[in-house]
Amino acid sequence: MIGTLIGLIGMLANLSDPDSIAPNMAVALITTLYGAILANLIAMPLAEKLAARTKEEVLIKEIIIQGVMAIQSGDNPKVVEQKLKIFLPPSMRGE
Repeated sequence: MIGTLIGLIGMLANLSDPDSIAPNMAVALITTLYGAILANLIAMPLAEKLAARTKEEVLIKEIIIQGVMAIQSGDNPKVVEQKLKIFLPPSMRGE
């Protein structure tokens, strides 16, 4: 985005010279293209992976907290196991 703005500023600063408009317009367009490619091929997939890992980490920490609280309250180990299995999807429960 910054490259696009620099190209547009260069283009608008020299409106009296038609020969300087095209190179500055090219800078504006090519930096917009590079920004779109960078965002769609690198930044967005990276953000999606980070969001998925964050969600998984939050689930793991929640399971740990619930398990520790159940153990601290003196629940039977089988009861603790059943309480913690609730957090897992049915395919991972191993029942």
